[in-house]
Amino acid sequence: MLPHCFYFFNLKRINIITIKKIAELANISPGTVDRIIHKRGQVAQETVDKVNAIIEEFGYKRNILASNLALNKKFHFAIFLPKSETLEYWKSQIDGIEKAALEFSKFGIVLDYFFYDYNLSSFKESAKKIMQFECDGLLFAPIFYEESVQFLDEYKKKNIPIVMIDSNISEENEHAYVGQNAFQSGYLAGRLISFAVKNERQVLIFKITREIESTSVYLQRIKGFYSYFKDHDELTNFKFSEVTLKDSGIDQLSMEMFLGVNSVFVPNSRAYIVADFLEKNNIKGVRIIGFDLLKENIEYLNKGVIDFLINQRPEDQGYLGINYLYKKLVLQEETEKTHYIPLEIILKENYFPVK
Repeated sequence: MLPHCFYFFNLKRINIITIKKIAELANISPGTVDRIIHKRGQVAQETVDKVNAIIEEFGYKRNILASNLALNKKFHFAIFLPKSETLEYWKSQIDGIEKAALEFSKFGIVLDYFFYDYNLSSFKESAKKIMQFECDGLLFAPIFYEESVQFLDEYKKKNIPIVMIDSNISEENEHAYVGQNAFQSGYLAGRLISFAVKNERQVLIFKITREIESTSVYLQRIKGFYSYFKDHDELTNFKFSEVTLKDSGIDQLSMEMFLGVNSVFVPNSRAYIVADFLEKNNIKGVRIIGFDLLKENIEYLNKGVIDFLINQRPEDQGYLGINYLYKKLVLQEETEKTHYIPLEIILKENYFPVK
């Protein structure tokens, strides 16, 4: 049999002391210990102090998961995202969300989806439904900036945790966020454009947009891109111009747009549209930098038409968004509100498809 002192050392080291053991050490009933831990009922202060001293010495942590399972408690997370049927980026977000849901489903997590078409009226319609839906936490992609700000301002009255993915529009870290630092990703694109350039360079920023892409993430990338060159005023040989195209039609591109252009920056996932045009018209020597590992982007990356892609790891965003709500609500743990996804630079030579 182990010495008495060794037994106590083990309790403290591996932190397994129970309510029953605390009761034995304090010479009181387990029910009294439970009332002290949960601050229920009247207990003599002397007894309270004795129990708290034991807890502080040996450690005690309520098994929240066991309590939730015993009560068969369910946690409903509302998912408010664009439809992903034809949008590869958002499909990856859903893959990450489903991966987390499968992993945590045994702990009572239930997902309730509210999808909207990629337009403002559909967004507003889904927002009304969510306002009427009772849940424990919300995962939200704030695509329309002004409307998303209004929605969050109203929704925060529910006083439940909110985690945003893809774009961070929260003022003063009010809500949780999982995704890239959009400004820094644009700044990084500027650095990539500047590498190994000595002669004069004409840089074209291609803003291939839908109506929604006045989003903060889109604008922050462009702002970050220009900021790199402002911070490096020795790079006087760079000249910039912008072209805005509505929707995504390649028929809107022209040969004249690329006269004298050496580099192209596309601040969203549509770099493949520019790459397709350059390839079809046999335009060589234009460096292209864009975002996201879409199938079309990867095709032109492997062909050497696109030079760099900055990967946002959308599947990780979806997974970590649900993981945040799981830790916050199920485990009742304090978690960092902002989780920036690392900025991954993908080239032809370091791209390996996920199997």
